[in-house]
Amino acid sequence: MEHKTFHIEGLVAFQPRVFKDDRGYFLETFSTKWFEPFGIKPVFVQDNQSASKRGVLRGLHFQKPPHAQAKLVRVTSGKALDVAVDIRKESPTFGQHVACILDSEKHNLFYIPEGFAHGFVALEDNTTFLYKCTNLYAPSAEGGILWNDPSLNIDWGVEEPLVSPKDEVLPLLKDFGSPF
Repeated sequence: MEHKTFHIEGLVAFQPRVFKDDRGYFLETFSTKWFEPFGIKPVFVQDNQSASKRGVLRGLHFQKPPHAQAKLVRVTSGKALDVAVDIRKESPTFGQHVACILDSEKHNLFYIPEGFAHGFVALEDNTTFLYKCTNLYAPSAEGGILWNDPSLNIDWGVEEPLVSPKDEVLPLLKDFGSPF
């Protein structure tokens, strides 16, 4: 298993080893040992799955403390551009983001700790997105930032994404009081 860290502390991308032969393939999709070098001990309590057609953009979402969630995300079919925005108000990288391509053919994963807004856009039809979460969904703790906030300067790589009405009215980062 290979990993990649980013300029924003806490974000980690994982590339598991894939064992292929004429029958197909095998891989580990999660192991606590992956996180040991980073001092992270995630306890995942809920798995979520979504399916999206090309151009669907979901995000940028988070849950407020005490229901904050870390996530381990991947796609099992298709391809997505995944984005994590640092919303930890005391962080030197507050308001900065990391984007990575999650590709079902590569089987890669992206770990996003608490204190980040998260979103993705499906780059192919039939993109199936899986989330492992460290806290249960709590509707009262939902939060978000507008996906096309100009201060974030996120290149989603899609001209006119399909966005839910709920996501179209999220606040800008400058109008957002971070709970982290």
